[in-house]
Amino acid sequence: MSTPPTAAFAVPLADRDRTLVLAGVLLALFLAALDQTIVSTALPRIVEDLEGVSRYAWVATAYLLASTALVPLYGKLADTYPRKHVELGAITLFLAGSFLCGLSGEFGTLPLLGDGMRQLVLFRGIQGAGGAGLMSMSAIVIADLYTPAERGRYQGLVGGVWGIASVLGPLVGGILTDHAGGLIPGVEGWRWVFYVNMPLGFLAFWFIVRRMPRLEPHGERARPDLLGAALLLAGLVPLILSLQRDPRHAPGMSAGLFGVGATMLVAFWFRARRARSPILDLSLFDNVVFRRANASQFFYGATFMSIIIFLPLFLVNVLGVSATRAGVAMIPYTLGMTVGSVVSGQVVSRIGHLRDLVVGGGVLLLAAVGALALIGADVAYGQVTLIMMVAGLGMGPSMPLFTLAIQNAVDVRRLGQATSATQFFRQMGSTVGAAVMGVVLAVSLGGSFAALELPASLTTEDPGSAERLAATGGAALPERVRCAYDGLAGEVSEAVRHADAAALAALAPHPDLPEAVAGELRSLASPGALTAGAPAAEQAAAKLAGDVSAAGKEAAAQAREGVRQAFAHAAHRIYVLAFVLMSVALALAFRVPERPLRKTHDRIVVAEQVAPGAPTESA
Repeated sequence: MSTPPTAAFAVPLADRDRTLVLAGVLLALFLAALDQTIVSTALPRIVEDLEGVSRYAWVATAYLLASTALVPLYGKLADTYPRKHVELGAITLFLAGSFLCGLSGEFGTLPLLGDGMRQLVLFRGIQGAGGAGLMSMSAIVIADLYTPAERGRYQGLVGGVWGIASVLGPLVGGILTDHAGGLIPGVEGWRWVFYVNMPLGFLAFWFIVRRMPRLEPHGERARPDLLGAALLLAGLVPLILSLQRDPRHAPGMSAGLFGVGATMLVAFWFRARRARSPILDLSLFDNVVFRRANASQFFYGATFMSIIIFLPLFLVNVLGVSATRAGVAMIPYTLGMTVGSVVSGQVVSRIGHLRDLVVGGGVLLLAAVGALALIGADVAYGQVTLIMMVAGLGMGPSMPLFTLAIQNAVDVRRLGQATSATQFFRQMGSTVGAAVMGVVLAVSLGGSFAALELPASLTTEDPGSAERLAATGGAALPERVRCAYDGLAGEVSEAVRHADAAALAALAPHPDLPEAVAGELRSLASPGALTAGAPAAEQAAAKLAGDVSAAGKEAAAQAREGVRQAFAHAAHRIYVLAFVLMSVALALAFRVPERPLRKTHDRIVVAEQVAPGAPTESA
């Protein structure tokens, strides 16, 4: 076999063209990242227009399912077919899904597709299928454009794009929903949340069509194992669904989905061991860098989700801030993550080593999570935002540098699969982390609410009130307590005004009445103590009803404080567990072997491997 000329494996692009290709890929990634947050602020208006409140969560779940489950498949496609074709296919799928999402419900109920809400859920799945490719291919294409020694500064930009999209998404979604309705008569503003992807997507498509070469894969061009792909999807979809479901509702279904998913994944593992061209080459796990870095990524993902999902709950329910201010408190986190990602990438490209930066960032993140676990119900809002900035700075380096470490260590002919695996394990960690922390939240709130001293009328009317309070977060509890006491005050007033001795005697033992009021009622129940309609009866009725209402206000304030303390206690438990998860992530990161970053391009490495007598890269 003759040795291919080295020049054939060099990147066939001038620096300017590489920059334009990078811009197109990052723009496509920005759209995928933006769509994970931009829809959140539009969803209330969407479900109102499409009459689909009961399927509210499925709009996000459909995107999550597709964008997570299909990630490994894109890695295999990138190792088999020209990366330009895979990238263009992902953009096309994403834009088609975006356009169809915008059309959801425009033509009423359709055969097979159902009503507008069902259409939106289905089309969000198509959009997520494209988004999975955009997220996977960004790091894969960057690896094809730059050597590992150069790659850090550009992989850092990926984290920057995620950070910017996280900040802009909810803001842009709200602006479009509220104000874009007048752009085209008859087109609701929320539809522009999806249509806005079209011009930016076409621009990214143009950059890639005009500037990106084919970027042929490094390995053999064997057809992907379709049965293995089917088994992988059949395992991941029910597994993710089981983790997204509330385990307290139909626990048998959650357990069944989990069992089906686990069984299919075991079948996939056996299939991947025998297949000639598996979707995920299991030999990658023999590589200690791949194995430990991805394990660490899993726990980083769980910690990440613990922070971004549950901190707003703490801010709203414990500190009493508005939803807007809770969202603002997340901005320092995303900005810190952006700075940490970009700066760490730049530093790694200069020094050629990355483990110390990952571990240093992990120590910062661990300290921030520890601080969150220690804060009390009276913590200052500004202190929380400062902790969040530190957490973002600590999280930032992990996003680009784990990917770079794995790309630098594995056989470059498996680079697509190895790169997509880093994203997959982080997303699975986020999914599992959100599910576990959700259970911790529900159990903690249920226990705290069960211990609250609620008015007897509430617990008598609703024996499962503690469970329902945990499900709703207890937001309406103070008002319900006040209304219960106001109703009791009305009964007391009526009984006293009409001098109804039997009613007074029946009300006196009521457990919610203040002792002084109960004593007065027992006295007034005596024969001849009151005359119906007399001024004395009216005055006594007003006084006693006022005393009961005042007791109701005090009980409502106590209930409000009880809810506040319940959320503070739940947040403490969540962040203690997050601290443990982050400790595991940091320990694994510390054990990732340090390998100097290669200064040769991947294609030159392949040329040397296929040359006669060239050594094979070992794990």
